[in-house]
Amino acid sequence: MNTYLVTGGAGFIGSSLCSKLLEQGNKVIAIDNFCDFYNPKIKENNVKELQNNKNFTLYRKDIRDKEALKEIFNENKIDVIVHLAAMAGVRPSIENPILYQDVNCMGTQNILEEMKSHNIKNLVMASSSSVYGNCKEVPFKEDMIVDFAISPYAATKKANEVMTHVYHKLFNINVIMLRFFTVYGPKQRPDLAINKFTRLMLNNEEIPMFGDGTTSRDYTYIDDIVDGVIKSCKYTLENENIYQILNLGNSSPISLKEMINIIAKTLNVEPKIKQLPMQPGDVERTYADISKAKELIGYEPKTSFEEGIKKFVEWYINSYKNR
Repeated sequence: MNTYLVTGGAGFIGSSLCSKLLEQGNKVIAIDNFCDFYNPKIKENNVKELQNNKNFTLYRKDIRDKEALKEIFNENKIDVIVHLAAMAGVRPSIENPILYQDVNCMGTQNILEEMKSHNIKNLVMASSSSVYGNCKEVPFKEDMIVDFAISPYAATKKANEVMTHVYHKLFNINVIMLRFFTVYGPKQRPDLAINKFTRLMLNNEEIPMFGDGTTSRDYTYIDDIVDGVIKSCKYTLENENIYQILNLGNSSPISLKEMINIIAKTLNVEPKIKQLPMQPGDVERTYADISKAKELIGYEPKTSFEEGIKKFVEWYINSYKNR
């Protein structure tokens, strides 16, 4: 049994990861501040069942609170940290860049300082496909130069990659930075496109389509992401002197128009599309080269987009009925 500390543990990816780690017989400590970026009741629901598990501990704390973090690290012997807590989203980061810098950079620095103080050697952390910006060459490979961010959110994630490398070098911390590519599935945040479009179509409302519908994303199903995170943790536990950046995607981009049509077909509705101009900070496409993750940790996404949307829609309709 290993002890995992998961920051952002009540969120979409975090709670799904906690659930799987507990299922595998591990001890899980989750930190989440339950902020109001979206309805905190959603996060409460995410962790409701987890709290019945004796191996699960939840701290309602903020990673910017140094004293609270110090207490958590003093109280627990931790084997691996999965750092997912962050202010997310490209568009909101343009509205409030200082908050994103504070949470994503200073919050991460606080985690790294506690790792140093408590001699914790294994860190798996969420980066983002947004660091690639509008790179022309596809698919995106981890060794591409990503110095040209087009949103504050992307810039904070690139900064995290650089700062974790500093702690790897100076304090011998094993680090795997995971560049997630548009994660979706049950429990997805309500502000994200798939969740939002499903809700609008079920209510027979217009769907805002930014651009001409040809922008594309490498959508990755939540179970595949969780599997990649757990395999990354295992790799850090079994190896030494690691600093790696890995893409976790599906390597199969879907256009915005195609995404809308697949959701509509699954729901058996005719979508009402309202075409709008492209949004600042949005990238034209994301497309992951996942060969490095396959080779290093045995990452192998199994869920096609159609299958993933079907599972998401089933979950959404069931959870909607039970509200």
